[in-house]
Amino acid sequence: MKLGIVGLPNVGKSTLFNAITNAGAESANYPFCTIEPNVGMVAVPDKRLDRLVEMYHPQKVTPATIEFVDIAGLVKGASKGEGLGNKFLSHIREVDAILHVVRCFESTEIIHVDGEIGPQRDVETINLELIFSDIDIVDRRLQKAQKLAKGDKSMAAEVAMLTRLKAHLEEGKRAAGFDGDEEELAIIQSMGLLSAKKVIYVANMSEDDFINNIEQNLYYQQLQQLAAAENALTLPICAKIEEDISDMSAEDKEMFLGELGLTESGLDRLIRASYSLLGLISYLTAGEPEVRAWTIKKGTKAPQAAGKIHSDFERGFIRAEVVAYDDLMAQGSMAACREKGLVRSEGKEYVMQDGDVVLFRFNV
Repeated sequence: MKLGIVGLPNVGKSTLFNAITNAGAESANYPFCTIEPNVGMVAVPDKRLDRLVEMYHPQKVTPATIEFVDIAGLVKGASKGEGLGNKFLSHIREVDAILHVVRCFESTEIIHVDGEIGPQRDVETINLELIFSDIDIVDRRLQKAQKLAKGDKSMAAEVAMLTRLKAHLEEGKRAAGFDGDEEELAIIQSMGLLSAKKVIYVANMSEDDFINNIEQNLYYQQLQQLAAAENALTLPICAKIEEDISDMSAEDKEMFLGELGLTESGLDRLIRASYSLLGLISYLTAGEPEVRAWTIKKGTKAPQAAGKIHSDFERGFIRAEVVAYDDLMAQGSMAACREKGLVRSEGKEYVMQDGDVVLFRFNV
């Protein structure tokens, strides 16, 4: 999973990116500090892996990972090339979902590119640049479809859909909110439209507001209202706290967060929200050589899940031997689960569940 961190200059994108990835990306109080996107890989926290390690004592442990991409701050006119905009927009095209960082704190020390804090204006600035870029793409495809429709009446439906989509975008609405049927939405997804990507609005707040005053923060309220209108998620976070805990040990981090009255880090909440947003789950493989988590889409069937490990596993799939993680923990061993009949033999139509511990049988 690749998540792109976007936002206006000086909203805390690079501070947040550095904190959650420890990648050491440059962060400074001036626009376009980030030009080339910084990339950092983060292990997905999963306590189930720790328990499996205790059980199997493997030679190797491999958690699932998320790739975070810190994309330079966009400005008005980015879709027309302002502020190196075309380059920045191309970086957004490559990510699975967008973490849109929005400044929800006052500070006399950190300048705002527009001179004052305004979450709604800031979000609209970014969204409009994505939409303007999409209008160009839709317009080119529409012109091509109109030409083809002159000799192929089957193209009429696509012409009609693209015409509606263009009108939708020209109203300043993201492609993600377009009301289309399953076939139309599939076409839109294939077009790689920026405003069709799923978004989490990340409200970057001051430490005091984040700990004591989230719901009373007027900027956060404005952002929530905007996100609700798009059926998007709003996630409050404090980049400064994430920065403070970024180089702590696990024990110190837990103690520090506990003193602040927090049960988990912003990174953990971001990852959980991103998995939910993209409809992802993890299944597990366990043995003495390796304990590992594998990320798949909800609804993935066993052969395709096996293909995540190796294409031969999918091609020669015979069956999946599956036990639920909770059952394995309750019984204490795979042998005990077999005795109790808790290890199931599943075929090609089995839909994988989060936390399945699996051994794939295959032959090629």
